[in-house]
Amino acid sequence: MARFRLADAPFDIPPLRARLESPRAGAIAVFEGRVRDHHAGRQVAGLRYEAYAALAEKEGEAVLAEACARFAIEDAACVHRAGELAIGEMAVWVGVAAAHRDAAFDACRWIIDEVKARVPIWKHERYADDAGAPAAWLHPLDAPPAGT
Repeated sequence: MARFRLADAPFDIPPLRARLESPRAGAIAVFEGRVRDHHAGRQVAGLRYEAYAALAEKEGEAVLAEACARFAIEDAACVHRAGELAIGEMAVWVGVAAAHRDAAFDACRWIIDEVKARVPIWKHERYADDAGAPAAWLHPLDAPPAGT
């Protein structure tokens, strides 16, 4: 079963989480990335994700395989949306099962960072204000530092 996939519609979380259940897992860490209403001081009206599906799924699978080899985890999964998304919609889901919470948290963070850096998924934001361009293509590495 694939660990990484693209979805063109909202995903159902319970089956994603259920696939991580294991008697060996004492921890499951989950990250949910959602569309926010602002970016770099501008009001965001919505966005669209586009991906080169075959390459995105291949590279996403590679990221998850690396995480399983690099961290002491039982399993991991990631789903990323493609297409039009509204404010508040979930754009990406990452789940990690591990015997211990430290490995689960560390792997979950590493996976989302690697997916954003390596997987060919492009974000096209539409802005609500009249300042500057009405829309922009953004690369994840151009985002403001974490915590801002």
